[in-house]
Amino acid sequence: MTTLPESTAWPSSDHERVFSEPWQAHAFAMTLRLHEQGLFSWPEWASALAAQIGAAQTCSESGRGDGYYEQWLSALESIVAAKGASSATELERYRVAWDRAADRTPHGQPIDLQAHDFDRGA
Repeated sequence: MTTLPESTAWPSSDHERVFSEPWQAHAFAMTLRLHEQGLFSWPEWASALAAQIGAAQTCSESGRGDGYYEQWLSALESIVAAKGASSATELERYRVAWDRAADRTPHGQPIDLQAHDFDRGA
């Protein structure tokens, strides 16, 4: 991964957490990695993220509280599908499988994604 400049405060300089949930850090890291692999440019990423933020501002659900990183994840999914690295159908299939795996996992335990999580009606 790209090394961040030392002037970047992680966590922020006022000791607030940068990410409130682990999935947010994962989404951020995946974005950096896919950019490094050449899937998209930063201007393409900025455009995809701006589109999701704009859509959320006009959506009645924009005040749900998940906010920025939900929009970040939506932008990542949309750019991955637009670039042909995956399809919207495949991304949804994985989302459902991860939800199933998470539902059966005790709180605080690592989620173990298994083949049967991909079965319809599992």
